[in-house]
Amino acid sequence: MNPIKTVSVCGLGKLGACIAATLAARGFEVVGVDIDPEKVRKINDGLPPVEEPLLAETIKAGKSRLRATLDYHETVATDATFFIPPSPSLPDGSFSNEFLLKAMQPVAKAMKEAGKKGHLFVCSSTTTPGTVDSVLIPMLEREMNGVCGRDFHFCYNPEFIALGNVINGLLEPDMVLIGESDAASGAALEELYKKYNRNSPRIARMSIISAELTKISVNSYITMKISFTNQLRMIADQFPKADIHAILDAIGSDSRIGKKYLRAGLSYGGPCFPRDNRLLAYTARQAGLEAPLAEASDRVNQLTNQDLFEKVQRLAGKKDTIAVLGLSYKPDTYITEEAAGLFLAQQLKRHGYRVLVHDFGANPSNAPSLHEFEYMANPAELQKRDDVKLVVICCPWPQYGKILLPKDAKTFSAWKI
Repeated sequence: MNPIKTVSVCGLGKLGACIAATLAARGFEVVGVDIDPEKVRKINDGLPPVEEPLLAETIKAGKSRLRATLDYHETVATDATFFIPPSPSLPDGSFSNEFLLKAMQPVAKAMKEAGKKGHLFVCSSTTTPGTVDSVLIPMLEREMNGVCGRDFHFCYNPEFIALGNVINGLLEPDMVLIGESDAASGAALEELYKKYNRNSPRIARMSIISAELTKISVNSYITMKISFTNQLRMIADQFPKADIHAILDAIGSDSRIGKKYLRAGLSYGGPCFPRDNRLLAYTARQAGLEAPLAEASDRVNQLTNQDLFEKVQRLAGKKDTIAVLGLSYKPDTYITEEAAGLFLAQQLKRHGYRVLVHDFGANPSNAPSLHEFEYMANPAELQKRDDVKLVVICCPWPQYGKILLPKDAKTFSAWKI
């Protein structure tokens, strides 16, 4: 395959927009493709289509090499197309292929109409293991009347990033994961990353199914570590002289364990950890096996949420007004999906408490679930609220350490703020 110099990116959402912007900033010619005219307009005006730190500056840095379009035919002139549409979870724990198929089909048709051979299709959305080989590649072969590895190429290339730090996570990853349909496609994508990354990460090339299993296994292992921490914290809570922070600091000093994600706090949430862990359990069931560790991690995560609710109930009176601070699942993002703060606020309201909420990233305009509550735009208002009897910090935004609270209100936080 020829070196990849021009790239198209289908799907300009939270991750796709960042991939397009960083590729352009690193010297590649990039065309972004999306069905949303507003996202296309913003990219072409040099504006970020989504909220993410450093995205505006990155778009500005690569503006001369970045443009967006609604027309899938413009992918034909590029060497490779990255696909990053949503892949929502289904009730059984598997991931939907609907949006990936809708994004890939018109590109495949455009390639066939143009008579183009050798295009590289790169899937960056997380897929249910087996999907690429059994669903996506067969669809492309039918649409293009060709053979993968000969007439076109395919790589599975999911990213390991954290919302709120996507730009740096893309440019300086610990690892680049490449599942390749053939050696030529993997080699071409590896060369792209050697120019794209600012560091020199491990580039792990393997079969597509191996890469699909690797992606969800990384997140499942991390959730297992978080759930172990929460399980230990709930045990330590039963011993008055036990200090969970001292315990975890000591455990993390063992080089076999390490300190990452070994921090006393609340449940894990967000768009990746919970559903990737459930997907591993689903994949095991499909293979006729069990994944008891993945299932236990999910159960402990639910117990952690319930434990938080019960602790808050014990601290609050029946008619108290409770302020829940931090409804995003982590600092530096507005995403509230499966966040501990959102779970707590919803449970409190359903049990008859008056609930005030605040977050430094999430607000009713970008997180519709917050419309259910009385939202405080300025947390400094709290100091004057003598009706607030309990303040609960659920997301460890460091700014909460500087807020003045009502003098008679109780405060609860699982985080060391």
